[in-house]
Amino acid sequence: MPLILHSAFFPFRINAVSNGQVRGDSYSEGCMGQTGARVWLFIGFMLAFGSLIASMWILFGGFVVPQKPTVYPGIAVFFQNAFIFFGGLVFKFGRTEDLWQ
Repeated sequence: MPLILHSAFFPFRINAVSNGQVRGDSYSEGCMGQTGARVWLFIGFMLAFGSLIASMWILFGGFVVPQKPTVYPGIAVFFQNAFIFFGGLVFKFGRTEDLWQ
């Protein structure tokens, strides 16, 4: 269950670095520079995909395969993680950062 809690922090984790920092346009100094921004983004996506896969595992392994009469908790956990995941993706890649400069 702790991996699923990482899904709540996914939008903050991937939006902590801008697209310019990942490309290397606006960030060249600091602890790790462009490489650090890319590593941070990669770790954020790994945890997000891991929490989405874990929610599918809870859905199918805990509720669908054993054929429990109520499947709602598994569906709720999956959709909660899916909406957080896709909302974070829309906020990261669905906006332009040109207005910020």
